[in-house]
Amino acid sequence: MANIIMFTILAVVILGSALLCVTTTRIMRAATFMLFVLFGVAGIYFLLDYTFLGAAQISVYAGGVTMIYVFAIQLVSKRTLQGMVEKIKTSRIVGNSLVCLISLLVVSAILLKAGLVSNFSAVADTELTMKQIGTALVGSDKYEYVLPFEFISLFLLACIIGGLVVSRKEESK
Repeated sequence: MANIIMFTILAVVILGSALLCVTTTRIMRAATFMLFVLFGVAGIYFLLDYTFLGAAQISVYAGGVTMIYVFAIQLVSKRTLQGMVEKIKTSRIVGNSLVCLISLLVVSAILLKAGLVSNFSAVADTELTMKQIGTALVGSDKYEYVLPFEFISLFLLACIIGGLVVSRKEESK
């Protein structure tokens, strides 16, 4: 019962922070709400007794990526950020909501057609060891994640290069 209550609290925090992250107009608040989302996901890992994944979530994502975003935000000049207020149009809200609904329907149809929803209860009852998780993270066979792991490292490299490009001083002509 306590696990369900903690999961509900973490889910509300994650969903609320994610919604506030994408709807706020202030960039520092968006970064703070994103940090709350990442901490909430780490909390779910800890709730599932995946302490290694929870610690990795906090150190890599909540620590590293958020700091990269904050540094990039701080390196952008105030002149650039002052004109970045966007007015919300009803037609854009309706269009974006329609795209999200269609995407949800497509993903749901794919999950139902592949039979992943019916197999979920059988998968949820199995217990994974850290060796299985580690093998899945760095393995190159089917359903193993060495390629996404490399893409994440390229993403972090792109964030660092982007921070360096943003921090360069503009040359006056």
